[in-house]
Amino acid sequence: MSETRQTARPAATRRQVLAGTGALGVGIAFTGAFSELFAGSAAARGRAGYGPLVPDPDGLLDLPAGFRYKVLSREGGQLPSGEGKVPSNHDGMAAFRARGGGVHLVRNHENRVTAKIPVPTVEGLTYDPMGKGGCTALTLDSRNNVLDERVAIAGTAVNCAGGPTPWQTWLTCEETEDKAGTNGYTKDHGFIFEVYGADPRRTGAVPLEAMGRFQHEAIAIDPRSGVVYETEDAFEKPFGLFYRFRPNKPLGGIGSLQAGGTLQAMRVPGVKDLSAVRETGTSFKGITWVDVPDPLAKETPIRFQDFGAGGITHAQKLEGCYWGGSSVYFVSSYAKSAEGSAADHYGQIWRYDPDRNVLTLVIVFGPDTDLQLPGEEPDNICLAPSGGLMVCEDGEGAQHVFGLTRRGEVYAMARGRQNIGTPEEPEWGEFAGVTFSPDDDTMYVNCYTPGTTFAVTGPWNG
Repeated sequence: MSETRQTARPAATRRQVLAGTGALGVGIAFTGAFSELFAGSAAARGRAGYGPLVPDPDGLLDLPAGFRYKVLSREGGQLPSGEGKVPSNHDGMAAFRARGGGVHLVRNHENRVTAKIPVPTVEGLTYDPMGKGGCTALTLDSRNNVLDERVAIAGTAVNCAGGPTPWQTWLTCEETEDKAGTNGYTKDHGFIFEVYGADPRRTGAVPLEAMGRFQHEAIAIDPRSGVVYETEDAFEKPFGLFYRFRPNKPLGGIGSLQAGGTLQAMRVPGVKDLSAVRETGTSFKGITWVDVPDPLAKETPIRFQDFGAGGITHAQKLEGCYWGGSSVYFVSSYAKSAEGSAADHYGQIWRYDPDRNVLTLVIVFGPDTDLQLPGEEPDNICLAPSGGLMVCEDGEGAQHVFGLTRRGEVYAMARGRQNIGTPEEPEWGEFAGVTFSPDDDTMYVNCYTPGTTFAVTGPWNG
C-alpha cells in the first residue's frame, strides 16, 4: 500500500536558502553562469526555495512546510502484476503522460549479480536470464494512486540512468562492460535498451547495439535533429567519453533507433581531460566528432581505442545529461587527481551548443579549496516547474535533493531520513531519478537504498 504524510507548518519565511533549510553543515556552493542552465524553461522565475525542511515524524523524507509525499513503491513489496517482488536499487526514472490525467513512470533498477532483489524475469521482456537489472513501470491515476506496477524489461545489468525520447519512451542504460562469460552472464552487456512504459512488449528487450557498448550513464536527445548524446561513467583511467549518436532514422518513433546509425566521440582541441578546465565561462570552438572505431567494443573498450592523431577527450564521472533550449548539458560529478584526473573538482556542468559547435564550462560545484567538505557529487538533474534545477546529491553524509535558482542560490528541497547504517554511524541512501509529472504538479524521486519511490506534491508554483 502507498503511504501519505503531511508535514507540519512551523512559522518561517519561505524565501530562505541553504543556511536556513535545516541542511546545516552542507558546504555545497555553485559558481558560474546559472541562467544558462535554464534555457527553454519559460516558467523559471528564480525563486529562492520553499523554506526550511520539516523533520518527518515517520523518518522517511523531510520536506518544506506545505509539501506532502506519498510512497508509491518500496523494494520487497509485491508487484500488482503478480510477477514477483519490487526489485531493489531504484535509480534513473522518467514520467510520461497516461490516459485520464495519469502518469506512466518508468524506473531503472541498478542491480548487479549480487542484487538483493533482482528484476523478475518475464517471457518476452528478458534479454539475458542471468542479468539481475532492468526496469519496472508504474501506472498512476491523476491522484498518484498506483493502478499497476509491472516489469518493463528484465535480464539487463546495472541499469543506472538513461533519458526520455520525444516519442515518449525511456532509454535505459547499462553501466557495465561485462561480456558473456563474466559474472555468469550469457550475453554481452553495456548497451542501451528502449522501454515503452505504456506497453513494454512493443519494445521488448532488444539492445541498441549501434549506440555503443560501454559503461553508459545518461542520454539526451536533440528534439530538432534526433541526435542522441550519451555520457560514459567509466570507473578507472582512462575515464569516460562524451558521445553523440547520429541515427539512420532520426525522430522516427518507437523502435526507430533499431535502424542503427553512427556513434562518435567528442574531441576538444587541446584538451585531453575536461577536469583541467577550471574557469566557468571557458569556451572551446571547433569541437570535432570522431567516429568510434568499434562501437561494440569486441576486443577493446571504446575509451581505450585508437582515435588517431589528436586522440580523444576524457572526463571522470560523466553522469547526468539533459536538453535545454538549443543545447545539451552534461555533468561531470567529480574529479580526483588521486584517482588519475588532471585536477580536482566537486562537479562541473558543461553545455554543448551544436548550432555553434561550442563547448562551455557553465558551472563548477563546491569550494575549490577544501575537497573534504560535504555537499559534493551532483548526479541526476532535471528542470523544475517553479524555475531552476533539481539536483540529486550523491556524496557522503546526509543526502538531499537540492534546488538551484537562476541567481545561483541553493536550497534543500528534500532530505532522506531512512538510516541504512547504525544509530552510532548513520548512513543514508542517495537520491536518484528526480523527474516531474507532465502537468508539473508532482515531483517523483527515488531513494536508491532502501529502494523507495516518492511522489511529492505541494505549492510548486505558489
